[in-house]
Amino acid sequence: MENGGGLADWRRQGGRQRQNVRKEFAPEAPKKTRRGGKEAGVWRREAQQIRLRTIQYGRYRPRGLHQYQFRPERFSDDEDLVQTTTRHRIFGGMIELGLGRIASLLQQTPLSWQAIHIAGTNGKGSISACLSHLLAAGGVRCGRFTSPHLIDRWDCITIDERVVQESLFRHIEAQVKLRNKTLGIGASEFELLTATAFEIFNHERVEVGVVEVGMGGRLDATNILNNVLVSVIAKIGLDHQSLLGNTIEEITREKAGILKPGVPCVVDGTNAPEVISTLEQYINDLNLNAMFVHSDVSDIQSPLLRQIFEKLDLQPHQQANMCCAVSALQLAMSKLRPEVDVDTLIPHLDGVEWAGRLQNITLEPLVARKEPILLDGAHNSQSAEVLGAYVDRKLRSPQSNITWVIAASRGKDLTELFHSFIKPGDNVATTAFGPVDGMPWVKAVDPPELATCVQSILGIGKVKDFDGDLLAAINWACEQASGGPLVIAGSLYLVSDVLRLLREAQAGKESHVS
Repeated sequence: MENGGGLADWRRQGGRQRQNVRKEFAPEAPKKTRRGGKEAGVWRREAQQIRLRTIQYGRYRPRGLHQYQFRPERFSDDEDLVQTTTRHRIFGGMIELGLGRIASLLQQTPLSWQAIHIAGTNGKGSISACLSHLLAAGGVRCGRFTSPHLIDRWDCITIDERVVQESLFRHIEAQVKLRNKTLGIGASEFELLTATAFEIFNHERVEVGVVEVGMGGRLDATNILNNVLVSVIAKIGLDHQSLLGNTIEEITREKAGILKPGVPCVVDGTNAPEVISTLEQYINDLNLNAMFVHSDVSDIQSPLLRQIFEKLDLQPHQQANMCCAVSALQLAMSKLRPEVDVDTLIPHLDGVEWAGRLQNITLEPLVARKEPILLDGAHNSQSAEVLGAYVDRKLRSPQSNITWVIAASRGKDLTELFHSFIKPGDNVATTAFGPVDGMPWVKAVDPPELATCVQSILGIGKVKDFDGDLLAAINWACEQASGGPLVIAGSLYLVSDVLRLLREAQAGKESHVS
């Protein structure tokens, strides 16, 4: 290929080349390749050949790509970026990590706002919610971008604590998708969503965007940010190992990829020692100003924050998240509004809401049960342990077992996830969440597989499989609980489906009354 070719031409020719490679090496994938077997081994070898050929092709790209580099300190040159991205495109299914495509999408769109960038396995969303709430209270026009969305695809984007209007979201999304198609970029769904969020922030003239990493950090689309006020590293644990690494140190290195020279950072100091030591290496190498936050050290935080902890009866992980948010706010406001006393904003934390995280809600009018239930999106071992500790402390008693409604995404360690909070004597309804808008690669575990996992718990109570009928599962669970503790957990996508059902039931009731 001639180096003078345009980006779109290179994309199209690259696509044709990859198709030819796939046809040559892998005309048809064997159906059963999950566990061993000769066919699976052959297919893996052919996939490796495809990978090597595709990476080799990545060396012959137009020099024009060098004109746009957001993160030169992270890559020796653009070839490293292309190779890393290609590897994840092949072995990561539809989850495509890398900065090349998002850079192309935003090439002509300078970001007019500063960012607070948040990475971590758990706690990112809570920290984001606290930060945007406090910034808005401090008079800073603030946007927030989190993932995944809760009910509607656009509710992951807020402006001054209000979900962006659907009409504006669809208008800017259409522009981004047209650019993607015209330039032949081939961006992933998350990259399109990220570009849409960032351009909405431009359109709404926000001063600060609070941005949550989608997955990992180093190669996440959000890491295209180049005007960051503060970086935040929340609690890190094992999750998405197939993409981020099999050890906590490997995953930490991916998360630490958001750290930038000259940008101060806040770290959840309650992280495991191996996480802290890995982060310290990065922080020392970059010579960063870093705050390691511990919620149990009273002299670090304002007495007002301690009062909030007591008033809201927050769990240790919630306290740590709130401390991270306040510390990040202090760093940001010292640049944005140095005249503002951050302590005066802390009482506003009383009004922060973050749905689907230890959330107590009533299910009326969806079902007849009047007692509140607990809704939690725990979906990895770390968050499952937190949920289990909360349930044991707040809900479980010798006289009262727990009734559960559970679902999970494929690829999770089901035993590690559910055995940490489901105990002998508990009753369990297994179900599945529906298709996730904008995330077609996300699939639910088959309910019978979940049931088998739960039934292996010695002394378990009743276990019933409801396939994908979530409402039937909830009704059965309400009957079994009979007013006692009921918890819905295992996936944020399950939380979304519950809240969507509840919204539809409430809308139906209102229309019937009118």
